[in-house]
Amino acid sequence: MMDLTRTPQHLGTLIRRARKKQGLSQAELGARCGFRQETISLVENGSPATRLDTLLAILAALELDLFVGGRPETSSFDIEDLLG
Repeated sequence: MMDLTRTPQHLGTLIRRARKKQGLSQAELGARCGFRQETISLVENGSPATRLDTLLAILAALELDLFVGGRPETSSFDIEDLLG
């Protein structure tokens, strides 16, 4: 399943869900990717200052990929329709 996200807060929520689904604590995930528990907490809480390399390392540790694609052309498109 793929999830759509456009905000740091929603991305943090997706990361938190994936971590919990794998039964990992923030400290355990941090150990997997070389970050402190506090860093994982900041990312999961949607810190807009998260560095891209930090984000990619966390995604890799969770065995997740990042995909980039174009938005639909319809002006009536609403992200809430997908996240609903």
